[in-house]
Amino acid sequence: MRNIVIGSGPAGRLGSLELGKLGEDVTLIEKNHIAGTCLNEGCMVICALTDITKFIDTNNRFNNYGFIKSQLDISYEKIVEKIVETQEKLRALNQMENESFGNNIIYGEASIEGETVSVNGESLEYDNLLIATGARPFIPDIKGKEYGLTNKDILKIDKVPEKLNIIGGGVIACEIANIYSNLGSEVNILARSKFLKEIGENAKKYILENIMKDINIFENTNVKEAFKDKVLTEDGKELEGIPFFATGRTPNSEIAKDIVELNPNKTIKVNEMMKTSAENIYAAGDVTGGYLLTPVARKEGIVAARNMAGYGNKISYSCIPQALSLNTEASFVENEKSQCSDEDKATIGIPGIAGPHSFWHILSGDTGYTEVEFDKENNKINRINSISPSSGSDVAYLSYLMRMDYNLDDYSEFIEIHPSTDSNYKIIKNMWL
Repeated sequence: MRNIVIGSGPAGRLGSLELGKLGEDVTLIEKNHIAGTCLNEGCMVICALTDITKFIDTNNRFNNYGFIKSQLDISYEKIVEKIVETQEKLRALNQMENESFGNNIIYGEASIEGETVSVNGESLEYDNLLIATGARPFIPDIKGKEYGLTNKDILKIDKVPEKLNIIGGGVIACEIANIYSNLGSEVNILARSKFLKEIGENAKKYILENIMKDINIFENTNVKEAFKDKVLTEDGKELEGIPFFATGRTPNSEIAKDIVELNPNKTIKVNEMMKTSAENIYAAGDVTGGYLLTPVARKEGIVAARNMAGYGNKISYSCIPQALSLNTEASFVENEKSQCSDEDKATIGIPGIAGPHSFWHILSGDTGYTEVEFDKENNKINRINSISPSSGSDVAYLSYLMRMDYNLDDYSEFIEIHPSTDSNYKIIKNMWL
């Protein structure tokens, strides 16, 4: 079977790898760089820069405690240079990995014409097609929008902005604000409605008071016009600073227009097997909407690949863990299928006083915060918000146990590695079981 995959981001790359592992004939077509937004413009860039801000935060903490005296001289230009150098190494590894399964990789812009895909003047026939073309930053239609930066521009600017207006109130806005505030920018966040609606109110309060306390937050604020070095809000505020749009993503679905059915928001409509309205065309990743997360895109790509190879597989979205990449990680997960009534809910919260890298936070009192909501009737977890250096791994494991519908009694024999998941498990094992 001839399989063509368009797009090499998390969905397309993992989908093509899975097809190769299953012994299928695979051609992977990529417009720009292998590994897509995640490596080249998105999460990996955010994580790399957040590693720097964590180091700055730790340095400042130790200086304040008085047992280390150091002054940092940070070169944003050099940071960008080393990020790009690392990206090049990872691209080479990703290409080598894909080709090791016999997959053919073509760089060029593809178009779909019936039962063929055209790229670089060549027409390729396919038996199955996977569209994994991802998404791009959504920029609202306001006057002066051409002056705004997005995550695509992070590695293009040559210095840290003196002042920055981040338009948006979600995860991306939060992470960008944390990075540039720590690098020395004066940062405003302008959220159209509430800031960080994705997480619980107590966790949000902790983030604002302890992690992002130097950032100005304007909720229920719409931007009327953007300029090169300021923005004007609809309620008359004039805020100095370069505009930065973190206002969501829009799918790169133009390639599939008039070929497969689209949703009202222009994402590609798929079923639980990642199949589109066309019999032999599949889609996966951000171009299909839903959770715009790398792990979800990977899973979707693998599910699509297995179905393309004739191995029936279905996607399941339940208890998806998410995180904010900040100086102290903030992770959260919710069981959206829970039928628990308000009377049967119990919520317990404690400071995050354990886990790796937590010891030196105790003196300053910013040890984190963990909150777990329980279903008392069914003896299960409904929701977790965790802010701690180890929350990413903690919540990932706990979300799996939630997804598998384990009873709380199943936690009783769990033995963690100390220091790691202590904070969450202290609640679950000692305060509830």
